[in-house]
Amino acid sequence: MSASPLDHDASTTHLSYETLTLLLQRIFLRHGTSESVAQVLAENCASAERDGAHSHGVFRVPGYVSTLNSGWVNGKAVPIVEDVASGYVRVDAANGFAQPALAAARSLLVDKARSAGIALLAIHNSHHFAALWPDVEPFAEEGLVALSVVNSMTCVVPHGADRPLFGTNPIAFAAPRADGPPIVFDLATSAIAHGDVQIAARKGERLPPGMGVDSLGQPTQDPKAILEGGALLPFGGHKGSALSMMVELLAAALTGGNFSFEFNWSEHPGARTPWTGQLVIVIDPSKTTGQSFAERSQELVRQMHAAGLRRLPGDRRHRTRAKSQQAGIEMDTKDLRQLQALAED
Repeated sequence: MSASPLDHDASTTHLSYETLTLLLQRIFLRHGTSESVAQVLAENCASAERDGAHSHGVFRVPGYVSTLNSGWVNGKAVPIVEDVASGYVRVDAANGFAQPALAAARSLLVDKARSAGIALLAIHNSHHFAALWPDVEPFAEEGLVALSVVNSMTCVVPHGADRPLFGTNPIAFAAPRADGPPIVFDLATSAIAHGDVQIAARKGERLPPGMGVDSLGQPTQDPKAILEGGALLPFGGHKGSALSMMVELLAAALTGGNFSFEFNWSEHPGARTPWTGQLVIVIDPSKTTGQSFAERSQELVRQMHAAGLRRLPGDRRHRTRAKSQQAGIEMDTKDLRQLQALAED
């Protein structure tokens, strides 16, 4: 369905996934990306908004625009794909975004995974500013298992330390199952995603305890104090901190990308996207013996429900997706007008 009329008294409006994607493509093209990059970024951002992942949906668009206008990222970069080994693909994103680099290497990665049973994609010289689950979910829809990690800009204090060093460093996982949508989760190794802190600050909301510290290193529930000189904490104390360190090693050291603390964007006012790396591992479960992996996944889901679990990772996202597909994606009218203005700037 298309966007509803923008009544000045209406606080929200609805538009189809296709309409939102086309609008986002116009914005990215207007601000310096190639058509192929605009399409990949628009689909990623629209998917997040459609599925209710608002901290990585249209909320991110002004940051993309600011970054592109600053000259920090190359919106027309052409990724360089290298076939390194039987199960190894390397991509130089050429100071562009990671999602187009993944798209450029995807078919080769899948072919290698189906041939060797497992394949790895190492992306470096890249920028990732979006939700990570859209990177892995399509693999599971093809019957594959996928795991991805990406590091980001320094904003998290390691457990036991006194200054930020790590990024939010998310981990995403996707696996097929027999009688339902894939099992997909995407979690930051910080106690809360940086985008959620920004949204809370914009709304004037307080955060739960244990999310971050202020500029003096003192615990705070004020999102503005975290953003203005403070830092986030890892989830689960030393356990989340260890996982965040693992992401730095896999996404940066192994790929050839920057650690979260290694890049300097001070000469590019307006830059928002971290210049780091991403690792994607894809496994073909058909190479295993016994009952099919998708059936085993479904059995695990049945047992989790039998144990009393009412919501699986990703369930809310799928419910929101179904609602959006039926009624359209609900958006704040002010946000939509801002997007329309960015498309015309």
